[in-house]
Amino acid sequence: MYRVLLVEDDRGIADALCAQLGDWGFAVRAVEDFRDVTGEFRAFDPQLVLLDLMLPFQSGYHWCAELRKISNVPVMFLSSAADNLNIVTAMNMGADDFIAKPFDCAVLVAKMQALLRRSYDFVQAAPALTCRGAQLCTDDQTLQFGAEKIALSKNEYRILETLMREGGIVSRDTLMERLWETDSFVDENTLNVNVARLRKKLEGAGLSEYIVTKKGVGYGLA
Repeated sequence: MYRVLLVEDDRGIADALCAQLGDWGFAVRAVEDFRDVTGEFRAFDPQLVLLDLMLPFQSGYHWCAELRKISNVPVMFLSSAADNLNIVTAMNMGADDFIAKPFDCAVLVAKMQALLRRSYDFVQAAPALTCRGAQLCTDDQTLQFGAEKIALSKNEYRILETLMREGGIVSRDTLMERLWETDSFVDENTLNVNVARLRKKLEGAGLSEYIVTKKGVGYGLA
């Protein structure tokens, strides 16, 4: 049974989702203290976070960024503000998925199951991969380079895993399919944001120009 932390300030929606997701076999806890979402996260230790965008005190963006400082747990935004700017900003903050309100619970569950499958089953099955002296660690989704261990988000890990496994130049379409399967909100700008964020993180660890671009085709590893 997967543990799910629900960060939703509308009590009616939160109660309904807790009940519905419980019927689907999830162990769901709704956040009570919106001043201390990370504290409740640590106490519950969930395997997935459902995060509203508009919250009291701090936005969902803020809490997503805070969660990314302490965990790579998958985060799915739930919001009626599902325009491209908000979706791209959410992904830039480290989110793994975004679903627009209102939504059908069966659709939400299907997206949750797909995200959990990609985040856990996919990681467990993947072998160790190396490139240019850096090793992708599948157990904790980090990149080991020398004495430094680089923490990766779920999307960053999947980008590197795909590039290492495929070899050569990987098309943008292939990367988007591997990362988000059939999620309709994904566009090329979303992939650009994830690759740019990953490049900056790698450069900070001494892996400059680790990811190369072939214009009009896709990405590869140097």
